[in-house]
Amino acid sequence: MDVPQEIFLKDYKLPDYYFDTVDLKFSLGEEKTIVCSNISLYPRVKGCSSPLVLDGQDLKLISVKVNEKELKEENFILDSRHLTLPFPPSGKFTLEIVNEICPQKNTSLEGLYKSSQNFCTQCEAEGFHKITFFQDRPDIVAKYTCRIEADKLLYPVLLCNGNLIEQGDLEGCKHYALWEDPFKKPCYLFALVAGQLESRDDTFTTRSGRKVSLRIWTPAEDLPKTAHAMYSLKAAMKWDEDVFGLEYDLDLFNIVAVPDFNMGAMENKSLNIFNSKLVLASPETATDADYAAILGVIGHEYFHNWTGNRVTCRDWFQLSLKEGLTVFRDQEFSSDMGSRTVKRIADVSRLRNYQFLQVYYFRTSKVILIVLCYSFTPLKHPVCHISCSDGEPFETWNHLHG
Repeated sequence: MDVPQEIFLKDYKLPDYYFDTVDLKFSLGEEKTIVCSNISLYPRVKGCSSPLVLDGQDLKLISVKVNEKELKEENFILDSRHLTLPFPPSGKFTLEIVNEICPQKNTSLEGLYKSSQNFCTQCEAEGFHKITFFQDRPDIVAKYTCRIEADKLLYPVLLCNGNLIEQGDLEGCKHYALWEDPFKKPCYLFALVAGQLESRDDTFTTRSGRKVSLRIWTPAEDLPKTAHAMYSLKAAMKWDEDVFGLEYDLDLFNIVAVPDFNMGAMENKSLNIFNSKLVLASPETATDADYAAILGVIGHEYFHNWTGNRVTCRDWFQLSLKEGLTVFRDQEFSSDMGSRTVKRIADVSRLRNYQFLQVYYFRTSKVILIVLCYSFTPLKHPVCHISCSDGEPFETWNHLHG
């Protein structure tokens, strides 16, 4: 078992290589999945030929090609956490990697995993390197395409980031979908979902007149409970235009809600993934608080489209730049959609109960001592960490409300 290493903010270094485009191909199977990545990359410093170090974990490497020429084993170094090319070309070049993964056996629920007969991903903060070998850091941004192939009967719905540009049938009762995301993004925003889902469909017309298709995907039995979520999404899109002047930038926006998604909600570019609790509501069982929570979380993940996705953070020490700002935006949204006073009281209550927790000691009905427990908890760190263990969760209340 690897021992967590201490990571220091002061040790940040620019990457030696930048990625321009990333073309992915997934062949989803019942026992294993084959992933092919074709990356166009170039050195940060022209003429430099520093070793190219890629992160990778729980991957079975099949082949590596540089400029379409397959490398022999002596031309690269492979260990349990990295794939290293000691002598890559000095200019722009292409790198093709084919590897095998087993989503059915992935119990970490990071990267690509299978649960309840659906394939699903979670890549924030550093889960993408459990899918393929990559520079798994947020300052590596690239344009992505993704082709997904799978059994059509078992996985009739194939979703990824961006716009759906092509789909069709293949031999052997299989089908494919080709997705293109025209805007650069870090790999933690990559998302893939495949399974038996049905959608509630709607449209939203932006202020410039573009019609955007909206779809909320759930298991069939949950579809009637998605009406409020669709209302919340359209309200968030309109509010972001009116208040911040930010218009949605793609032709399609998908939300997937499944009961066993492990992160609560994730803002993957154009393919938000939620736990069902944060999307589904019906008048028979949901409380006012449930409806308010869905409105806020749907808004929060949508608002990340600009504050987090199009404009992202350099490294994970800068997490509050996207999370703190987007929390502020979703608080303003919820305040405008409901009662600003009630929302403010609720937000302050959470700060007092979770971030700045206090313990009172009483004597003869008078407070004689107040201890601020903040100084003795994991929340004692500043908004921007000085250091962090690579096994430590990055996101705390300080990042959300710092």
